Amino acid sequence: MELRPLRSFIAAAEDGNISKAAQRLHLTQPALSRQIKGLEDELGITLLERGAHSFSLTPAGELLLREGRLLLERADLLEQRVRAAAKAQTIRVGYSPSLSAGILSPAIEAFTQRHPKARIELSDLSSNEMVEGLQKGTLDVIVTVAPLREVPEITWITVQQQDWRVALPRLHPLQSKATLTPADLNDQRLVVYNQREYPDYWAGIAGWFKQQKINARIASECDGVTSLIAAVEAGIGIAIVVERIACLIPERVVLKPLQPQPAQVCIAAGTLDRGRADKVLGVFVEELKRAGEMTEERLRAQAR
Repeated sequence: MELRPLRSFIAAAEDGNISKAAQRLHLTQPALSRQIKGLEDELGITLLERGAHSFSLTPAGELLLREGRLLLERADLLEQRVRAAAKAQTIRVGYSPSLSAGILSPAIEAFTQRHPKARIELSDLSSNEMVEGLQKGTLDVIVTVAPLREVPEITWITVQQQDWRVALPRLHPLQSKATLTPADLNDQRLVVYNQREYPDYWAGIAGWFKQQKINARIASECDGVTSLIAAVEAGIGIAIVVERIACLIPERVVLKPLQPQPAQVCIAAGTLDRGRADKVLGVFVEELKRAGEMTEERLRAQAR
């Protein structure tokens, strides 16, 4: 049963007059009569007992009037819910906890205040997995280190610049030093992110070690920040990490400044070029950038 002729029948039944109902529905009287007759033919029953100048509802017509009203109410509600769901955009975010600490949470909070109907889906992924997800269309935005090489079809917006720190087990011989130097790292056992999933981390650290003439001894390669910190805590080795990882550090691990520093880490939000026209996604990226800037200001204030 189509809803349009049902609406016409209900309007006529409620008004008790074909001509009056036709005016309300912006139809001609013959057109409304044809719709009701078509509904009767479809159902194979008589809905109206027609007289010379009036009509009355048959028992089947009275039932259709009662139940039809409920059906139209449900249909109208369904339409409203579908339209609301279409407007409630989902932003799929790939991120690294060690890089987005102190950035992602305030950005999401500010974004949802501006777009309360939007949904955020978070995926903790490696750098390579994030880029692949973005290129395949399973992610809308990623928060990671801007790659050293250009990635086709991806636009990067800097969110924050971060310094490096050395993560040590609390009982490590170097923990008594306030600041570490490249010489302190020579021949130390290192815990690093694995090269396949974090190629830019490897390239940056390896280049700096070579520049500083540090002999690297890789003790363990890890698939993420959780396993890397666990390896440091267990005494397997020390790790070169970004400063914002501090909020994830357990009591048995300490962070030490490093001088001179490798080049700062550029934390960036990556989106596909074709996503530039998405205004809601643009607001989310804007909030990421604002959260990164606010975090940097707090860090500078603490340093002073």
